[in-house]
Amino acid sequence: MAGDSATPLVTWAQVSEGAFADLLRDYTNPSAQQDLLIEATRLCESIADRRLAQFANLVETQRAEAFDIEDALDAYIPLDPTSQLGFSRGQSLGSTMLVRHYWVRSYPPRVPEYWTGSISQVELLRSFSGAQVVDPSTLQYEPDTGHVRFQLGTFVPAGTTIVTTYSGGYSTVPADLARACKYLVASIVASELNPLDDTGHNPLELEAKATDILTAYMRE
Repeated sequence: MAGDSATPLVTWAQVSEGAFADLLRDYTNPSAQQDLLIEATRLCESIADRRLAQFANLVETQRAEAFDIEDALDAYIPLDPTSQLGFSRGQSLGSTMLVRHYWVRSYPPRVPEYWTGSISQVELLRSFSGAQVVDPSTLQYEPDTGHVRFQLGTFVPAGTTIVTTYSGGYSTVPADLARACKYLVASIVASELNPLDDTGHNPLELEAKATDILTAYMRE
């Protein structure tokens, strides 16, 4: 069975140089090194309760609910000709209470300029009138906030299941996040050592340092 194939937040070269070299001296197998980096990366994400490392083709499902009052189609809103066509199409489909936007769950909590995100597919599963695949080029996607807005006229009644396939994550890892991952790598290894082996590294203290850094990345 294939294991976790996450992209680690740090490289082995980054974590094995300096003060932690003595801890990692017995990790000579590249596969074991990769597994350790992935484990520390997933711990970072667990503590922050969000995706941080790069991911591809994540399938996320959510229910279409609220819409912005400014998007209420029974209000008077000046529209250009293209938008008027969308407005008319929405009315012809039997509803003027259409959901206009939603948010994907994975977005950068900070340093958004280091984050890369893209949507490859959105499928709408409606309780009536069937399903529809939405062309991603018609969406307004804001990777820094996770906000996605549908093109005016797209038939998304409240209660629709929105299935989003998208990619994202830090293509450049912020320095403090990398430091937190290093601390967790060291914490994992130190906790595995013989208690009588004086390494000079306290796993609980290392984990606490990582958690302090990850506070800025935690989901609110």
